[in-house]
Amino acid sequence: MLAVKLILEGLGLGALLVLICAVGIRNGAIGMIRLYDQKVWDRVIQRGMITEDAIRKRSIRFKSLCVPGYMIYVLVCVYAINGARGFLPGFWQALVILFIMNLIDRFLIDGYWVGHTDAWIIPGTEDLRPYITAKDKQRKWLTGTAGMAVIAAVLSGIMCLIL
Repeated sequence: MLAVKLILEGLGLGALLVLICAVGIRNGAIGMIRLYDQKVWDRVIQRGMITEDAIRKRSIRFKSLCVPGYMIYVLVCVYAINGARGFLPGFWQALVILFIMNLIDRFLIDGYWVGHTDAWIIPGTEDLRPYITAKDKQRKWLTGTAGMAVIAAVLSGIMCLIL
């Protein structure tokens, strides 16, 4: 039963990520320019479509609102809903939820949505596609997988100190 809950919670976190991306590109993909490569940044700045300051502000807004929201979601699921106590139960539950979200990000968002639809195209940058290169994908898989383990460990460690 717990495994099903964790899968559903991971899918919920993945859905939240998809929703945030959808809101971010609602007025065009430039709304999520902070996720693009520096070459794309340079092009859109050069064309006057956005400023570097605006990109940085959007990035700070995302990091200050969404990242803590993701962490709170995981903590509520693992400790409040699932009742985990101690480091190991909290760690593996958080890791499963975060790993499912990472899979959704890698396959659904990066692999399909960004890679195979026009939703993320910024006019005038089509020649810079693919926006997510093979090297980017490799880096995202490595940092995403290792990063989720680190985040799960940190969250579980914090909760061990609190509970």
